[in-house]
Amino acid sequence: MQEYSSQAAYDRGEAVCVIGAGAAGLIAVKNLRENGFEVDCYERDTVLGGLWNPENQHSPLYPHTHLVTSRSQTEIPDFPMPDDWPDYPSAAQMLDYLKRYAAHFGLAEHIWYGSEISHIEPVEGSRFEIVVKPAAGSAARRLRYGAVIIATGHHWVPNLPSYPGQDGFRGTILHSSQLKDGSRLRGKTVLVVGGGNSGIDIACEAAVNAAECVHSVRRGYWYLPKYLGGEPADYALARLQRRPRWLRGFLTDRLLKGHRELSARMGMEAPDHKHTDEEPIRNGRYLEHVGDGSIQHRGEVTRFDGGEVAFTDGTTVRPDVVVLATGYKPKIGCCPPGLLGVDGDSPYPKLLARMFSPRVETLAVAGLVEPGVGALPIFHWQTHAIAHWLHIRKGDPERAANFRQQVVSESAQYAVDSTGVSPRHHLAVDAEEYLAGLGRIIDTLEQEPAK
Repeated sequence: MQEYSSQAAYDRGEAVCVIGAGAAGLIAVKNLRENGFEVDCYERDTVLGGLWNPENQHSPLYPHTHLVTSRSQTEIPDFPMPDDWPDYPSAAQMLDYLKRYAAHFGLAEHIWYGSEISHIEPVEGSRFEIVVKPAAGSAARRLRYGAVIIATGHHWVPNLPSYPGQDGFRGTILHSSQLKDGSRLRGKTVLVVGGGNSGIDIACEAAVNAAECVHSVRRGYWYLPKYLGGEPADYALARLQRRPRWLRGFLTDRLLKGHRELSARMGMEAPDHKHTDEEPIRNGRYLEHVGDGSIQHRGEVTRFDGGEVAFTDGTTVRPDVVVLATGYKPKIGCCPPGLLGVDGDSPYPKLLARMFSPRVETLAVAGLVEPGVGALPIFHWQTHAIAHWLHIRKGDPERAANFRQQVVSESAQYAVDSTGVSPRHHLAVDAEEYLAGLGRIIDTLEQEPAK
């Protein structure tokens, strides 16, 4: 921040700075306002909605994106989605929903568009100084805030693998975030690399548009259809939560048995982990496309050789287009890594309760989790806890201290012991356990002090 040292920072008092106007940022602004805070929300793009807005130049949306979690399990607890919407809303409906949410709670007046936060730095009294860089090219500004919530998400920096011979490939290689138009696949031989939900969805897109679709995955996965027993699958599984854990596991195994046996009969590798260890693949069409031959399922890529790509089973393909659906890295460039508990070269923060800085109590991150269920309810309860905490710490030191102890005691309980090695698995939480932990944290905040 040396280049700004001659400027006096404009002091916003106890106002809170929220970085990002996507889903997590909008929910944070709303919950902070309900707790009486002045809020400035900075969005580097010129539109709200984050990744759900195709007008956002950084949006990673690919063609025909739909939710993989159902409406009832995705909607924000205090703002339900319309009853006449489909079980699995489209990206366009999600954007409409977030716009309605912002309008209903009057959030637009608190958002500064075209304003990128280039740096944040703690200053005296647990406050923060931030540098705002306007997109229009005018001079950067320095401001001070009582707290900062980073709500930028983790779908912005592509995770790009490198294979032997890849640099000499004669076709087109692009990351899934660059696939804005399905016509780029039409009539082509397409290789999709990556076994997550985006890789599966894009393979299904290629199955009906490309001349040939080959899908490469490096290991086995659990495939969860979007419907079980006539209900959205996640809703059906959520109803099992009232049963003992062992019984839930048994019943879920029975529900998934047929799909596991079908994928095995198709020659697909068996998963090397339990269905509870990682988010399953949620798609009702993929196995059908593999079954009718419109998707050719292959193992991991071993090398590129001129115009050919080879796989672990010894087969090859000559693709025109290679789509790398290989996820993202959770890079938070505006914040010194040490404030987020980042160790060495790892990009993965180690946050208390997956949301609080281990170093500064007035710095929090909202939405940096992969819960395997609808994420918006988790964003709501995270930011409810953060906002409530910031409110309590101003006037009730005893409850604030009890809260901090509760956060620390809960922090070790949320990680899933995943066998996965892709970026999304480093952010995984067991949604049931994590929500229960958030509930205990909020209960600690709401307990009346002893008289």
